[in-house]
Amino acid sequence: MNFNLKTNEKGNLSIGGKDTPELAEEFGTPLYVLDEDRIRENYKKLHNAFSSKYHDFKIYYACKANTNLAVLRILEEEGSCIDTVSPGEIYTSLLAGYSPERILYTGNNATNEELKYALSSGVRINLDSLSAMERLSNLPGSEGQEISFRVNPQVGAGHHDHCITGGDLSKFGIMEEEVVQMYQKAIDIGFKPIGIHSHIGSGILDPEPFKVAVHTLMDAAGHVNRELGIQFEFVDFGGGMGIPYEPQENLLDMEKFSQEIVDLFKEKLYQYNMGNPTLCLEPGRYIVGDASYLLTRINTVKQSYRKFIGVDAGFNTLLRPTMYGSYHHIVSANNPLEEPAQEIDIAGNICESGDLFARDRPMPVLEEGELLAILNAGAYAFSMSSQYNSRPRPSEVLVKDGNAEIIRERETFADLLNKQNVPVRLLK
Repeated sequence: MNFNLKTNEKGNLSIGGKDTPELAEEFGTPLYVLDEDRIRENYKKLHNAFSSKYHDFKIYYACKANTNLAVLRILEEEGSCIDTVSPGEIYTSLLAGYSPERILYTGNNATNEELKYALSSGVRINLDSLSAMERLSNLPGSEGQEISFRVNPQVGAGHHDHCITGGDLSKFGIMEEEVVQMYQKAIDIGFKPIGIHSHIGSGILDPEPFKVAVHTLMDAAGHVNRELGIQFEFVDFGGGMGIPYEPQENLLDMEKFSQEIVDLFKEKLYQYNMGNPTLCLEPGRYIVGDASYLLTRINTVKQSYRKFIGVDAGFNTLLRPTMYGSYHHIVSANNPLEEPAQEIDIAGNICESGDLFARDRPMPVLEEGELLAILNAGAYAFSMSSQYNSRPRPSEVLVKDGNAEIIRERETFADLLNKQNVPVRLLK
């Protein structure tokens, strides 16, 4: 098992040196708990692996995984850059202290207003289509703008079909065969192309598809370099590095992975005489995924046609099991190492049949009032949460050295009505 569970002298699950039952008692449930040291460790492990093998390497944290300002501040302190996909993410990143040149904006089906916001913010702009390029060129102040293009390398990989972002069925990026033509059009319009980008999917534990994508993108970059004389400042291979969600899955061997990617990168640079551009990656899940837990309280034990354990969280707090059929490991916070004694369904509190965290999950004997910890809830958890069923969103707590600090307040019923207006004629 690769979950690195830590217990304290009470036998309880400990996160960042803090007792989880105490956290639940102090802050209530459901509750997201983020381990600051784990975030920093994950960033450093990835950065050190690549920077030790290539002198000019940058991480662009894919902030859609978790946009909490405290998380962004932690990674800003570590020296990270930011990958954004919306004006809201640009705004949040600037507020967190990232300078515009450290922010890359890769929109998808971006509106004119979104392109205008990115342009006025001074961030780097990574274009996804001919339409976006032409509409950007019509905006005041766009002449001479530095840009890059996202290329679909005809390679897709990921833990679910919805997370595969390359290949024939993907909506993302420009086609491989039109790359040279697009860069030529960019030059003709008056843009300054400085980079090239791809992203093939999310949750990848097998490095082989990633290596194929690197090979393809570098060939595309080499052709642009040879035919148009463009010397790229950066080559961005996107993110997608996965984490183990299931007990039998293995950690990605980062030393081996980084060596293989850097060796291929250098080989292609030499083949096409492309100089020494910055090598960029855009991890999100890899940095924050295993750094957070969702604490939830059992409120119902129900023997129906099946045995159900009902908890006070639902897919409004963690959507991945319902949306992707994703596995998240679940343990008793009071005894996380206890052996299973039954197979049960763990159900949320949302009024939908699909609101299940687990089916036929081996678990110890559990009682009402017990605290459960759902692992790997740091990526695409709060950032994909909602107020469905008119349920306020939970609080987020950051732990470090046995201390806990609220980094997002729990919503109240009043927050459900925020920005709503009732026409006067209905106020009778």
